[in-house]
Amino acid sequence: MSDVTIISAAEAHEHRRSGKALLVCAYDSDDKFRLYQLEGAIPLSDFTARLDAVDKDQEIIFYCN
Repeated sequence: MSDVTIISAAEAHEHRRSGKALLVCAYDSDDKFRLYQLEGAIPLSDFTARLDAVDKDQEIIFYCN
């Protein structure tokens, strides 16, 4: 299991933009995802649906508001 690290919004944006990270909205409601969606983010439902295909070395950033 990897360590959890808290990063700034600016760092999260840069990691996602550069392709280093997958940005996931941590709400389990697609309605809340639409309300709080950040650029380039995917909903938790999409993440869990494709969990087996996610690169195990991929940085994953979860956020909620």
